[in-house]
Amino acid sequence: MSVSLFRSFKVCRLLPRLQPFLSWKLKTMATSTPSYQPIVISGPSGSGKSTLLGLLFKEFPDCFAFSVSHTTRKPRSGEEDGKDYHFVEKEVFAEMIENGDFLEHAQFSANCYGTSKQSVKSIQSTGRICFLDVEINGVKSIKKTDLAARYVFVQPPNMEVLKERLVGRGTESDDSLKRRLDSAQEALDYANEDGAYDHIIVNDDLDEAYSRLKLVVADDIKKMKEGK
Repeated sequence: MSVSLFRSFKVCRLLPRLQPFLSWKLKTMATSTPSYQPIVISGPSGSGKSTLLGLLFKEFPDCFAFSVSHTTRKPRSGEEDGKDYHFVEKEVFAEMIENGDFLEHAQFSANCYGTSKQSVKSIQSTGRICFLDVEINGVKSIKKTDLAARYVFVQPPNMEVLKERLVGRGTESDDSLKRRLDSAQEALDYANEDGAYDHIIVNDDLDEAYSRLKLVVADDIKKMKEGK
């Protein structure tokens, strides 16, 4: 019997004995860092989405994280690369599009913005739930990918209340107000389509809306605390 054939024979005899260990090892590797479903959250400006997320992240600081988007715009004062955005040149962004690295991407005011697949994976590897805060077209784009996400829409009580909230900010011109309201109406129309979102939270009362948001992630938080 040749040496190589003898070694193969020995390995074959050892495999049944190693099987329990290998099964345990694979199970340990698979469960050492639980991966939770990411959440795609959307809602028009003025819906209160950012306020709700702020409350959630404050109450459960170790459970959630935002995916860090890529952008071609220049950093503003105080912004950090890798924390606020991944700041890249237009050529790099175009190459990432070509390579299929983005879940969604769009262009605003001559600058490009995108959510990369790697940014989601990086958060999932830490055992936290990844939140993706995107607008309606981003939601539609992500739905065309293989990302197994949950979709949440934060909705204002009605358009009149939304207009009052936006005007109350004192930051909108007549033109920008109209654009935001038109965009909000488009988002509301899409949210009313069957199967567009898994959860729709009407933010009429902040405490009630926050309670509904916590229900969406209640099972995941429980599993995290139990170490599963």
